[in-house]
Amino acid sequence: MSYFLVVDQGTTGTRATVYDFAGRVLGRAYRKHAQITPRPGWVEHDPAEIWGNTVAVMREAVERAGIGAGELAGVGVTNQRETTVVWERGSGRPVYNAIVWQDTRTAAECSRLREEGLEDSLIRPRTGLFAHTYFSATKLAWILRNVPGVGERARGGELLFGTIDTWVVWNMTRGSESVTPEKGGAHVTDATNASRTMLMRLDRLEWDPELLEVFGIPEEVLPEIYPSTCPGGYGVMRRDILGAEVPVLAMVGDQQAALIGQAGVSRGDIKVTYGTGAFLLMNTGEELRLSGHRLLTTVAYSIRKGHAAYALEGSIAYAGALIDWLREGLGIIERPEDMSRACEVGDAGGVYFVPALSGLFAPYWDPGARGLIIGLTKYTRAEHIIRAAAEGIAFRVRDVVEAMAKDTGIWPEEVRVDGGVSRNDCLMQIQADLLGSRVVRPVDKETTSLGAFILAAIAAGALSDLSDATRVWRPEKAFEPSRAREEAKKIYSDWLMAVERASSWVR
Repeated sequence: MSYFLVVDQGTTGTRATVYDFAGRVLGRAYRKHAQITPRPGWVEHDPAEIWGNTVAVMREAVERAGIGAGELAGVGVTNQRETTVVWERGSGRPVYNAIVWQDTRTAAECSRLREEGLEDSLIRPRTGLFAHTYFSATKLAWILRNVPGVGERARGGELLFGTIDTWVVWNMTRGSESVTPEKGGAHVTDATNASRTMLMRLDRLEWDPELLEVFGIPEEVLPEIYPSTCPGGYGVMRRDILGAEVPVLAMVGDQQAALIGQAGVSRGDIKVTYGTGAFLLMNTGEELRLSGHRLLTTVAYSIRKGHAAYALEGSIAYAGALIDWLREGLGIIERPEDMSRACEVGDAGGVYFVPALSGLFAPYWDPGARGLIIGLTKYTRAEHIIRAAAEGIAFRVRDVVEAMAKDTGIWPEEVRVDGGVSRNDCLMQIQADLLGSRVVRPVDKETTSLGAFILAAIAAGALSDLSDATRVWRPEKAFEPSRAREEAKKIYSDWLMAVERASSWVR
C-alpha cells in the first residue's frame, strides 16, 4: 500500500488528491459548493453539500490515479478552519447551516467581550487569539442560543459540534467497525483546528472549562483533541465510500498544512499563501509566544499527544481579491495575468495604494480603515496604479513580517510562497524587492494538500518525521531581491505614512 488520499476542504470548494509515497501527484479532483449569504455579513455553507462533494472528489481522484482503494495506505484531511457545524449525534443531520469563518453576525458579542475585559484577562492569554468573529466560539454560541431547541438538546448530549475536519471525519468513519455505534463516527479534531476555536488552552492543548462557561457551551458537544498525525488512525473510512476500509491518519488546518507542505518545520521558517487574501505563518518551535504586535498565536502542528510546535500568524484581507477588484471594479486590467504590467514601469511613480477595502487586518486590526490611492500626478499612468496595487499587496505582507520580526528577533532570509497569486513572476519579484528577502515558489503550488500528505505518510511510516518534509518539497523558482535591504526599508517608511492616512479616514 504505497498511496495516500488527501481531502482539502476549503472555503469555496473541496479537492481530493492521490499521492504516491514520494509525494508525486497521481490524480486530482475538485468541486465547488454554494456560498449562502442570507443577510449582510452572514456567510454559510450547507454541510450536507460539502460531505456529498467530498465523497464525489475522493472517488474521482482515486479513479484518475488508476489505483484501487485497497492500495491506499491512509487518508489525510485538511480544511477551512473556524467554520462551525452542529449536527445530531444519532442521525447525522445538521441542525443549521455551517457558519463560515468569514461570517460577522457575532460582532456585537465580540465587542461585549472586549468591553468586559475578557479578551485581555482570559481569551488572549489562554488561546492566543482576539475576541473576534473569525473564530468558532461565538458562532457555536450563536447556534446554541438562536436555533430553537438546540441549546437544550446540546446539554442533553444529543448534538455534536465540530469544525469542518471533525464533520468530514465523523462522516467518513460513521458506521465503520472502528468506532462504537453510539458515537456514530469518530468525533475528533486535531490541535491545530482546536486552537482556532477560542476554546482551547494553548499551553495544555485541552478545552478550557472557564472559556466554555463564558460562551455557554456544554462540554458534551466537543470533539476529542488529538495530534495532527495518528499512527493508529482516528478511525477507518467505511467500505461503502471507496470500496475498501482506509484508516484516517492525519488532520490539520489548511494554513498549518501549507506551512508543513512548504517544509516550514524549523523555528523562523515563514510561508505566505496568496489566495483571496494572504496568510502568513512563522514557525516559533516549541516556544509558546504571545505576540506583542497584534499577531495571532496558534498551534503549527502536533506530532504526539500533549506536545506542539507553535506559530505566529497574520492575515491580510486583499491579495487575489484586490486583483479581482482592479479587473471587475476599475476595469484597468482585463485578466489576472495583466498584473504583470506592473513590471513595465520601474516603480509606482510615487503612487501608494493601501488595499483597505474592508478595513485592515493584521497587525492593525482596524475595521474603520478605508482603501486609499495617494500620490497621483499628471504623470501617473494605469501601469503606475497597477504597480502600486501590486506593491500594496507586498507591503501588507511586509507589515506582518515586520511584526513577526519584532516578536521574535528573526528577519527571514527566505520566504516561501504558494497560492494563485504566487504564480505571477512580476508580483513575486516585487515581493522580494520590498522585503529584501529571497522569495521561493515550489513546484507543487497545492502545499495545503501536500502538508496533509506529509502528516499521513509519517503516521503510516512512509516518512520518518517532519524533517523528511524537506525531501518532499521541491523549489521551482527563486526571486532574489534587487534592492538593498536599507533601500527597501526607506520605501517602507513612506508606505507607513500612507497607511496612517487610510487608518485615520473618517466617513
